[in-house]
Amino acid sequence: MPNIASILKAEISRVARKEVRTEIETLKKASVAYRSSIAELRRQLNALEKELRRLAKVAARTAAAPASDNEATAGTKRRFSAARLAAHRARLGLSAASYGQLVGVSGQTIYHWEQGKARPRAAQLESLAAVRDFGAREIAERLTTR
Repeated sequence: MPNIASILKAEISRVARKEVRTEIETLKKASVAYRSSIAELRRQLNALEKELRRLAKVAARTAAAPASDNEATAGTKRRFSAARLAAHRARLGLSAASYGQLVGVSGQTIYHWEQGKARPRAAQLESLAAVRDFGAREIAERLTTR
């Protein structure tokens, strides 16, 4: 006949193992959830750091650009349109070389601006704005003096 103490001991061990197994399963599930949550937070952190670096670069560019632009343009922001430049030159009936003399650049530069291959600098934008304000007589006068 088996010993009652050994049977009782075996039963207690079996029940304890069952209880421990259920507790471990819940802990494993919680651990998996925490690990996935941590991985998602790391991805978010990397994305935010990347965005922060991008914004810092943009802020550095915009902080440096207005200082130089304001000195050159004296507070006036000029826009440039290649098509409008070509139309203005055609309306005046000037060659690119003649128009370039008025602005203070070469005729090739005028062609590049009109084709969109290059853009004028801030000082050149001011010269273009000044030429746009000239009348036909003043343009003829300036071209003959140069």
